[in-house]
Amino acid sequence: MANEGGWFDKVVNDLPNQGWFRFLSRYVVVPYWAWRTPAPRLPGGPRASVQPSENLQRMMNLVMPLKDPSPVGRAKAAFAIAQNVDEIFAGLDNVGTVHFARFVLIEDNICMISVYDGDFSNYIRDFIATVGSVFDAVIALVKGGDAMIPTAHHVETFIDWVHAHDLFQASDFPTDLFALQDAAMGVPPNSPPRPLRTLPRALILQLHANPNISLGGGYRAYPGVSAAQVRRKFGVGW
Repeated sequence: MANEGGWFDKVVNDLPNQGWFRFLSRYVVVPYWAWRTPAPRLPGGPRASVQPSENLQRMMNLVMPLKDPSPVGRAKAAFAIAQNVDEIFAGLDNVGTVHFARFVLIEDNICMISVYDGDFSNYIRDFIATVGSVFDAVIALVKGGDAMIPTAHHVETFIDWVHAHDLFQASDFPTDLFALQDAAMGVPPNSPPRPLRTLPRALILQLHANPNISLGGGYRAYPGVSAAQVRRKFGVGW
């Protein structure tokens, strides 16, 4: 086909499939790029938006590194959630802007994954106001958590900590990465303009600085038929 390029393009495109190139890129090329043109580690959480629809069903992917990542330490984290789950969920009900929340253990981390409406800082403040004293039992098992206990007395510190440990959410539009990195470095956006062909390099460097990210804003929707309608149709009731 005409758009396949010449032989040189084919050789370059095939390089990622070569074992020697993967080794070289991991241990030589990418570290050299990161040294010459380091990418800023972009902050976690959703970005502010003036569009009302963008402030609904926002994601929080909070990754909290455990002090003790051994099976015993992980069991303690599981018990801390199990012993306080009713209070935590009741508090989330009282926050009033949370669609869902769950806790998961992933390798050396305990993670809180939630979807909420509105402003991030207000969400965390409301969460601490309702379940901060209970959530302290979880924070006590996390690296850096002791400095924030009780969280009710360190609200702003806790908000900053959560923001730092929330996954960076990549934009649904890949080229936005250029503007986000410019903003993080405090320089005018797209100055100088970046050729589109440099986007893969920019993404690689961002993943070098920020290995754990959320890919895009996620799918958000309101089902056309509610659970209540389904139950009523089946005659199940509540």
